[in-house]
Amino acid sequence: MITVKEAIIATHNQGKVKEFKEILEPKGYSVSSLAEIGFTEEIEETGHTFEENAILKAEAVAKAVNKMVIADDSGLSVDNLGGRPGVYSARYAGEAKDDKANMDKVLSELKGIEKEQRTARFRCALAVSMPGQETKTVEGHVEGYIAEGPEGDNGFGYDPIFIVKDKDKTMAQLTSAEKNKISHRAEALKKLSKLLDS
Repeated sequence: MITVKEAIIATHNQGKVKEFKEILEPKGYSVSSLAEIGFTEEIEETGHTFEENAILKAEAVAKAVNKMVIADDSGLSVDNLGGRPGVYSARYAGEAKDDKANMDKVLSELKGIEKEQRTARFRCALAVSMPGQETKTVEGHVEGYIAEGPEGDNGFGYDPIFIVKDKDKTMAQLTSAEKNKISHRAEALKKLSKLLDS
């Protein structure tokens, strides 16, 4: 008998929810977003690292719903910008979340910089919190560099300006199946999957 396991994903970002569903549902998980469970409370991300923010979100939601919660904090880290936007990736251009404004800001900061100096990586920290258990975390990353301009429309966030190392395509030019094999979130989820199976 197959038991369906339930996982709440601590996000309102539908792009992220879609990726979690594509990777976790084949493993027998029923995946719900915060919107689907009616959780509207705003959780302040006051951590200084992706891991700290993921833990904050996972524990706050798990405490409220008393179920297993997976939270992710992820973003873009550009070497030439001293690791920025980093934990500020979602609101890099201002308080409102605006993917285009964020991309434009990164591109303008790298204007005139040679390809070799545009190295970057997507990083993802996942935290899984279960009632009565210690929160566990895993990390994943994917290396690449920043394009001269956006390319592709299959993605969100900085995907259109992030060229994946060895692929010569932006993350937004990859199919969902390709992305789910190599993305920072996919790598972190593979590690999380092993953690959940153990």
